[in-house]
Formats: sequence, C-alpha cells, structure tokens
Amino acid sequence: MLKRYNKVIYIGILVIFFVSIIFSAIPAISHCGTWLTPPFALFTGLIFALFCGKPFATFNKKMSKTLLQYSVVGLGFGMNIHESIASGSKGMFFTIVSVFGTLVLGWLIGRRFLKIEKNISYLISSGTAICGGSAIAAVAPIVKAKESEISIALGTVFILNAIALFIFPSIGNSLGLTQQQFGTWAAIAIHDTSSVVGAGAAYGEEALQIATTIKLTRALWIVPIAFITSFIFNSKNKKVSVPTFIILFVGAMLINTYLLENYEWGITIGKGINLIARKMLTITLFFIGASLSVDVLKSVGFKPLLMGILLWIAISSISLCYICLF
Repeated sequence: MLKRYNKVIYIGILVIFFVSIIFSAIPAISHCGTWLTPPFALFTGLIFALFCGKPFATFNKKMSKTLLQYSVVGLGFGMNIHESIASGSKGMFFTIVSVFGTLVLGWLIGRRFLKIEKNISYLISSGTAICGGSAIAAVAPIVKAKESEISIALGTVFILNAIALFIFPSIGNSLGLTQQQFGTWAAIAIHDTSSVVGAGAAYGEEALQIATTIKLTRALWIVPIAFITSFIFNSKNKKVSVPTFIILFVGAMLINTYLLENYEWGITIGKGINLIARKMLTITLFFIGASLSVDVLKSVGFKPLLMGILLWIAISSISLCYICLF
C-alpha cells in the first residue's frame, strides 16, 4: 500500500511540474511557473528519494539520461558558435591542465593517502577530471571494473553533483564572480554536465552558455583519456567514441548561427527550442535527484566519499583562484 502511495506522489509531482512549465510558456500567466527552478527540482527529487525510495527506478534512470541529452542539444539552438568558441577558448588551457592535474592528484589522494582500491580511485578521478558519470562509464570497461566499483564511483560523484548545484551559485554570488568567471569555474569544478548546466542556468544566461560550451569541450577528453587508460591498464580492443549528443549540440549551434539567426522567424524558433530545453533540464534534475537513495549513500562508503570530497575541494579551490587571478 505504501509503495502505491509513493508512485502516486511521484506521478503527482511530475504532473505539477509539467503544468508549471505550461503556465510559464503562456505570457499572461507565466509568473505562475517561476517557482520551478533547477535547484528546487533537484531538491524535490532528493527529498522524495530519501523518504519514498525509488518506485520507478528504471524509468527514472532512463529519463534522466535521455532528457539531459535532448536538453543539451536544445540549448545549442540558443547559442552562436562564434561567441561560444571565443568564450570556450579562454578556458581551454586551464581545462587541459586541470584534466591531467586532477588525475594525478586523484592518484595521490586515493592510492597514496587513503589506500583506496585502484579501480575505484581511478574511476572517481576520471569522473572528477572530465564529466562525471559519462567518463566513469567510458573507462570502467577498460579497467575491467566490477559493478560494485562502478556503483561506488557513480554514487560518490552523484552526491557531490547534488551538493554543487546548491552551493556553487551562492559562492559565485558571494564572491561577485562575473558570468564569464562563474561559467568557466562551474564547467571545470562540477562533475556532471547536468549539474554544470543547472548551476549555470541558476547564475545567468551568459554563465549558462559559457559553462555548457566549456563542459562539452571538456567531455571530448573522454576519448584521449580512454586511450591513455588502455595503455596504463594494458587493456586492448576497447572501443571509445564521442557521445552523440555532443555532436548534435555542435550541429544545433551551427544551424542556429548560419540559418536561424539570419531570419526573424528563425530567431523565434531558436528561442522557442531553447526555452523548451531549459524547462526539460529542470525536469531532468528532478529525475537525477530522485535517483539518490539511502542505499546509494550506504554503498559509497567513507573512504571513496572522502577521496571525492578532498579531490573536489582541491580542484574547485585551485580553479577558482586561477580564474579570479587571471
């Protein structure tokens, strides 16, 4: 009986969220949907998961991944590729340095300091260095990680992602970071694309564009890191490819830049798609929050979580100092 009520609550929350999105798209009553923000959606998902469990675990997991990818592609229809390249190139050097620096620092903290199992340490380091769950999923078969090791790494990254979405905009505002500075910082210091985009959206339009561009550029490092991983772990015949949604995101920017922005009707279409993508991203964050449960928290363990926190604090602090100084 309790499980049935949990399913009813879950469906009810989604219905309310979708009604709010519809309201926000109607000019006369758009103010009725302003309460549904990315942090609120994530927080609602977290609270639901912790108190009600996961009544639709498979559906929830599938939707969080699918909607995120569609949302990111939709965001591309609101971006100019020339402006995005200009913004992303400013953080390119530090992106490269931070990727390899994070992997080395992760090895020192995980293996030397905390004595964590090799695979778990490497998975957490990879997820922190590049793009969270996507990077972990890419290198896991190469290092021949067990399902339990993958779960621990994903759980660690997921918990820190949820925290980042709440605290990063607050830190940025308290330090007076510009849109450029915050977008760059979020893209480098936050693990998953979903939380990067969510934090950027909470901070501002320019921060969202910069954070999304740099983060997806950073995600391309999955390929070289996978090859390096193959060499380190003496693994062969493991195929690695660029995630399709990143290619589609670039394609969306090209369409918007060279076609839609040249016509008034095109600008309207681009803005419409971009608006829908942002709203879908908000729903995505609910699904992501609802994926966390007490079981996930218990499965992570103290040492892996401590490693993730120490590594995260280090890369966040170093990148913030660099961005503020230069």
